[in-house]
Amino acid sequence: MVKFLLKIAADLQNLTNLQPQGGCDDPSFSYLFKLKCENCGEVSPRETCVSLGDTVPLPRGKGTTNLIQKCKLCLRDGTVTVIPGRGKPLTQEESEAENYAPLMLFDCRGYEPIDYVFGGGWKVESVSPCSSFSTLHGTCPF
Repeated sequence: MVKFLLKIAADLQNLTNLQPQGGCDDPSFSYLFKLKCENCGEVSPRETCVSLGDTVPLPRGKGTTNLIQKCKLCLRDGTVTVIPGRGKPLTQEESEAENYAPLMLFDCRGYEPIDYVFGGGWKVESVSPCSSFSTLHGTCPF
């Protein structure tokens, strides 16, 4: 079992509390990753979507996970399970100190996330009533 902690950083000017729209444990927020098979090293050609609210039963035993994916090259199954309760918003203070904020923890078996892709569904608060900001886009490596 290998756990990966996704951390984010951003240059927040007159903004604070950058996080998914429904909070850090938002069950409908989609995390988009490039995944690498730990068996053969194949990297997924497109981003894979993982969400806390989507669960599937494990093929063996009892329990659930958030993603089961078969490697297209070696045909091995891998899983990604979202572990809530570890994330917190990125504040203006952390941004100014050039720190990262933990967003979400993932238990990965058979796959390694190698790249995170920012999508929509984020919210941020203004620290000034006159502040304006644009939609957040970009990529962030693990």
